[in-house]
Amino acid sequence: MKVSTFAYNCGQGIKNIKRNKLFSLASIGTIAACIFLMGVFYAIIANFQYMVKEAEDSVCVTVFFNDDVTEDQIKDIGDKIKKRVEVSRIKYTSAAEAWDNFSKQYFKDDLDLAEGFKDDNPLKSSANYEIYLNDLTMQDALVSYLKSLDGVRKVNDSPVTANTLTDFAKMVGYISVAIIIILLAVGIFLISNTVMIGITVRKEEIRIMKLIGATDMFVKAPFIVEGIIIGLIGAILPVIVLMGIYQKVIVYLMSQFQTFTSQVSFISPATIFSFILPMALIVGAGIGLTGSMITIRKHLNV
Repeated sequence: MKVSTFAYNCGQGIKNIKRNKLFSLASIGTIAACIFLMGVFYAIIANFQYMVKEAEDSVCVTVFFNDDVTEDQIKDIGDKIKKRVEVSRIKYTSAAEAWDNFSKQYFKDDLDLAEGFKDDNPLKSSANYEIYLNDLTMQDALVSYLKSLDGVRKVNDSPVTANTLTDFAKMVGYISVAIIIILLAVGIFLISNTVMIGITVRKEEIRIMKLIGATDMFVKAPFIVEGIIIGLIGAILPVIVLMGIYQKVIVYLMSQFQTFTSQVSFISPATIFSFILPMALIVGAGIGLTGSMITIRKHLNV
């Protein structure tokens, strides 16, 4: 396509928007509302999934050993566990470390009393590995393997916690997909109506252009440009608004609910908007292009 032709199509697309100001503004507003809601839902869902992932990362399987197992055998067991695909990392706590942690927590006001147990550790059978998983759905397979190892006395796992977190993450994902599909459908419908008005207004002009030999693409291009421009404008505006709101909400939550926010963390604005901005532009342009093409195919006989 020549530069002059491209410039003409862009100019005609902008003129179409100006001719149908009311419908164009309605389409821009609706797309902006759709993308704003998509951004809000994405921010909420992404943070929920982030919190769920943090919670999943804190869930571990704990392995205890038989009393007659030596330190070398425990090390061998640890080496085998590390090689499992389900395992993200493991943490070893010896019996002495377990007692030290226990005494600091429960005898913090009278550590001299804890010294009385120094030579007779009540937790001598508490040496263990804490095993953190790459994916909680793999927990059952790992637990079965751990129970089959020689020297393993007991395996503590959290099936209810694992299943709850996994199911919650899936539910959030399904809901987000459903909402996004609905919002996209609404946006495409409104763009289609706006472009259809433009075609109706320029019907006589289009007929004359065809009579003097204009190509199909030359006739269609301004309407395609119109849809894409409306989509892009409708994408940029809500992202700017959403960025300011997101930053203020995070600051507010961090300051007003310190007890809660000390237990969880949020995705930084820079991280979340590095995804939202390109997503909004692609979705906005995509809605505009799709709506234009649907309307052109249906109402523009060229």
